[in-house]
Amino acid sequence: MTKTVFILNGPNLNLLGQRQPEIYGRETLADIETACAEVAADLGLATRFFQSNLEGEIVEQVHAARAEAAGIVINPAAYTHTSVAILDALKAFDGPVIEVHLSNVHKREAFRHHSYVSLRADGVIAGCGSQGYLLALQRLSALLS
Repeated sequence: MTKTVFILNGPNLNLLGQRQPEIYGRETLADIETACAEVAADLGLATRFFQSNLEGEIVEQVHAARAEAAGIVINPAAYTHTSVAILDALKAFDGPVIEVHLSNVHKREAFRHHSYVSLRADGVIAGCGSQGYLLALQRLSALLS
């Protein structure tokens, strides 16, 4: 049976390729979704890709993952630094969680150095651009085998 990985994306990631490409790159979220699906298939995984600008919708996806997913890759974007609600939802998820950030948050503003999600994440990948998602899938595959 193929294991499903939820790939969850937070606010403003729908603007990838347009918003601050010098920081976030020129690839779109659709480009990342396609690459993730290809890598996941090679790893024997299925993906469910989701993006929302609304915190509650991300929480709902984490809740759905409890019954439907073996693991979660999450780029909570700005909610990284503010959302206890997403942290609490992730704490109720039993599978592995990998946190991804396109930019190296530690080279940026001080407020970006703190992540609530990291308190639950089994791994954190930052500063690798869109490749971070692919690395996260590889790590999840290893954790799930």
